[in-house]
Amino acid sequence: MMHMLIYALVEASIRDEAPAAGSSAFDRLVGVAPDADSVFDSYVTFDETDVTGVGEGWWGERPAAAPVESGAGEDLLEAGWEATIEAFEQNLVAVREGLDELDDEAIMRDEDLVRHACHNFGAYRGPSIVLYDEYGRGIRNRERLDRILDGVESCWIVPADVHY
Repeated sequence: MMHMLIYALVEASIRDEAPAAGSSAFDRLVGVAPDADSVFDSYVTFDETDVTGVGEGWWGERPAAAPVESGAGEDLLEAGWEATIEAFEQNLVAVREGLDELDDEAIMRDEDLVRHACHNFGAYRGPSIVLYDEYGRGIRNRERLDRILDGVESCWIVPADVHY
């Protein structure tokens, strides 16, 4: 089982509302919501203190939620955005190299996992996406991130440890 940190950007007027809004987004990503398809197996948020080996036990201490404009929120957002860029660049390199170096048959066989990289490169949700909006939709580019940050009165960031 693989672990990764993901983050939901949610609108909340007070701290107690933010983790619940984040959990709603994460529920969609694990298929709990009736209209959602699962892209992760499970998640643990950082307000869950009774679990071991996951969440805080795996990643260390994190806030359960932080205003994006706070120091902790800025740190979480920066970590999420940097991970987004890193995943994008890794998949882009794998796609470019695979298409340049492999023939059609090798690509069809998924040699060097080039088809897998193509899938990840085009994904809107799942292990190659780190930031999500409050509806569980992936944030894949800076323009969308800026629209979300500018479009809400009080934006919070909620981290979760997901397994896939």
